[in-house]
Amino acid sequence: MLRLYKMLKRLWVFAFAAGTLLFFGGWQTALPRATYIDGVDVGGMARTAAVAAVRKNTVSRLKDKRLTVRAGECVYTFAYPQFNFTDDLGELCASVRGPGNYFSHTRVYLNCMDIVVEDICSRLDSPVREPSATFCKTGRPFLYDGGCDGCAADRGRLARDIVNSINGEFCIVEVQKAVIRRTVSLDVVKRETQLLSSFDTLYDASNAPRSSNIALAASKINGCVLRPGQIFSFNAVVGPRTAQNGFLSAKIISGGQFVQGIGGGVCQVSTTLYNAALLSGLKITEYHPHSLLVSYVAPSRDAMVSGSSCDLKFKNTSNTPVYIRVGASNGRISCSVYGLPDGASRSLVSQVTGSLPQPQDVLMPGVGGVITQGRQGTLSCGYLVEERGGTRTKTLIRTDRYAPLATVRYAETSPPSDETFYFVKKASCG
Repeated sequence: MLRLYKMLKRLWVFAFAAGTLLFFGGWQTALPRATYIDGVDVGGMARTAAVAAVRKNTVSRLKDKRLTVRAGECVYTFAYPQFNFTDDLGELCASVRGPGNYFSHTRVYLNCMDIVVEDICSRLDSPVREPSATFCKTGRPFLYDGGCDGCAADRGRLARDIVNSINGEFCIVEVQKAVIRRTVSLDVVKRETQLLSSFDTLYDASNAPRSSNIALAASKINGCVLRPGQIFSFNAVVGPRTAQNGFLSAKIISGGQFVQGIGGGVCQVSTTLYNAALLSGLKITEYHPHSLLVSYVAPSRDAMVSGSSCDLKFKNTSNTPVYIRVGASNGRISCSVYGLPDGASRSLVSQVTGSLPQPQDVLMPGVGGVITQGRQGTLSCGYLVEERGGTRTKTLIRTDRYAPLATVRYAETSPPSDETFYFVKKASCG
């Protein structure tokens, strides 16, 4: 076995040496006379010398060439060795067996072409700017922008054109662009930002604490945008009515009586917003009536908020945003809702269905007049009237019971004199 192994080893060494001699001997053997490769006379040259001579000729030719790419107002120029080449000269020379004209497969390429193409094209790209509306808290409700079409440079075509140019006549390459059209028109944006409803209530501007609370609550709501499917929460937007949050003490309804409390007047803001939301077609998901009748809206059209337990909530059930503006100044709260009309016009109807007897007067120790004027209680219901396509529907949306209020006065009446004051306090609500 050892002798056989040594014999095989000798045969393998002999074969390798013979192959090596044959390979290098073939490469060192001169090419036949009258042999031309890519137009270069390589007859009589060793194959390695022939490869070097042809490649030198290729480099010389490429050094005189320029690749020019035009991209709009920008012009990019590339020269050797920014572009280079590959060839099959080694295989071609090894296959030459006689004189003649031979041609290699030479491929010119641009170094880092993917990066170059992306850099050129990205400078030409411009995104589509769709028409848009900017919602404003004051002044005009919307500022409109018509947008503009975009464009995208054709990266694939540029890469192909570069390859064809540097492997051909080095023609100037023009970057091609495709226009990207806007998907919507400004008319569509304007249709989606129309006034859906507007509702106002009046308040006593001379009552400074109450006016301050109203203005503060209104400012927190003003500019709200309700996305499709989103629910608006008054308590979440306005926040707790506390002195730390800037709210002052004013008249509120508590325990069936008008008393002083932090945040008095905020309920008038929620009531104004409630009516505007109903008229605009928003879906009311939570509301609470006052225990007593309020003066700034008809019965069954109020919406009381209190702490975290009583909230006003409504939902945007449309497929487009809803925009809310609330302002309070000079004794008027104005609420406007904007969005895409659903084709219906709406109105609210309040109907008093009964009354509750006024309780007996409450006498307070002392001399004077009426402290609080009493009144009967009220039973009422509210309807939403919708007109759409010539069809009118009237839907009952709520029934309410507002408690009566006893007159509170001093037990004794002071004798008539010029210094006698009778106070009749108008009912007001938080």
